[in-house]
Amino acid sequence: MRYLRFMLAAALAVVTLHAAADDYPSRPVKIIVPFAAGGPADVYARYLAQHLQESMGQPFVIEDRPGGGSVVGTEVVAKSAPDGYTLLLMSNTHTVNESLMPNKPFALMRDFVPVAPINSSDLVLVVNPSVKANTLKELIALAKSEPGKLNYASSGPGTPYHMAGELFKAMAHVDIVHVPYKGSSGARTGVLGGQVEMMFDAVTVMNEHIKAGQVRALATSGKARSSVLPNVPTLSEAGVPGYEATIWLGLVAPKGTPPAIVNRLNTEITKIVSQPQTQAEWAKQGAVPMTMTPAAFRKFLDDDIVKWARIVKISGARADR
Repeated sequence: MRYLRFMLAAALAVVTLHAAADDYPSRPVKIIVPFAAGGPADVYARYLAQHLQESMGQPFVIEDRPGGGSVVGTEVVAKSAPDGYTLLLMSNTHTVNESLMPNKPFALMRDFVPVAPINSSDLVLVVNPSVKANTLKELIALAKSEPGKLNYASSGPGTPYHMAGELFKAMAHVDIVHVPYKGSSGARTGVLGGQVEMMFDAVTVMNEHIKAGQVRALATSGKARSSVLPNVPTLSEAGVPGYEATIWLGLVAPKGTPPAIVNRLNTEITKIVSQPQTQAEWAKQGAVPMTMTPAAFRKFLDDDIVKWARIVKISGARADR
């Protein structure tokens, strides 16, 4: 009898779970962005939310919760109910932080379930026009002639902008000083205003400032030249052979979120990023759509954690500077 009751309870739980997934979403869904407004994560989260609302019939609300190199907003999601109504917009900041911040109050692959990737884009190394360097080699020579005097801005420890700078320091053998801001918008403003000499920024948001002549682009960070900055060489071809660093975005949910909900979200996101209109619009911005199953995205995250752990070790990067 006890076994029968157990089996009935288990069956009821399964039926309830599937019913909840079939009805999902039945109310607004919150996407927490653990970065400041105005950066790529915020911009593409809002794009995704708009289209998910159209396809799934419920509001997808963006809530920016920056702080602690993404830790503040991420912890909120880690502690949320695993019901599909609180999601996290993540980037490779999160895979970096697995080795850069080992004592944070959550672990990415323990406390979250991968949902879907969104897109990736190159970074671009820009300098304020006041910097006396018109090429990457000139910047490297300037940095070597004045060790510790040039500063580079980032949106905080562990972010792609920070790690791109640390990788550049290690591979170009230069001594430049990291100036962390609370978000990419602040870092960008610091470089545009001349308070900081340079930064690595996403092509998708810095491109317009380059076109306007507000900053000078010296090199991009991908394996090949950026389609939106074809006249700007890569770091690898301009003086730092083998250099590569990008920024990518994805969506994860709290551990325990029903697989049916995860799969539904993955299907809808894949449809959105695969639409010709989306691909054409993002191509103009320098963003490349990414599509994977939840299982493939999990492997991608595992591999990225290993990759960045190696770079953190090589570069000597630290979260406190």
